[in-house]
Amino acid sequence: MMRIRLEVKENTLSNPNIITRQMCLDYLDTLGRGWVAELDGEIQGFSYAAHGDSSIWALFISPEHEGKGMGKVLLKLAVDYLFELGNDEVKLGTSPNTRADRFYAAQGWKRGEMKSATEVAYTLSKRL
Repeated sequence: MMRIRLEVKENTLSNPNIITRQMCLDYLDTLGRGWVAELDGEIQGFSYAAHGDSSIWALFISPEHEGKGMGKVLLKLAVDYLFELGNDEVKLGTSPNTRADRFYAAQGWKRGEMKSATEVAYTLSKRL
């Protein structure tokens, strides 16, 4: 999964060492849940949902497999998980003016204000 995280062309990590192996393991079970998309036995994308703050901690697809629908499926799994826990809203942050920015808007997420100079906030409310 870290291979994919480091391969992406947008929303790149300025310091790859800030995401540790232990953080990834913690989000698989302790702090939330994670999912992977596989193709021919190889992981090509992943998502993590954090239950503590009802957020999408990560959603990344290998650059050569973007546009094949994996991101939509992984996002839905993470969002459904958080809503099933009783959350009424899910949030995330992404870099502005990127494909990810446009992707979340196209999926019905509400674009909010800038959380920082490099991150825009998004929310998705549970439909009753």
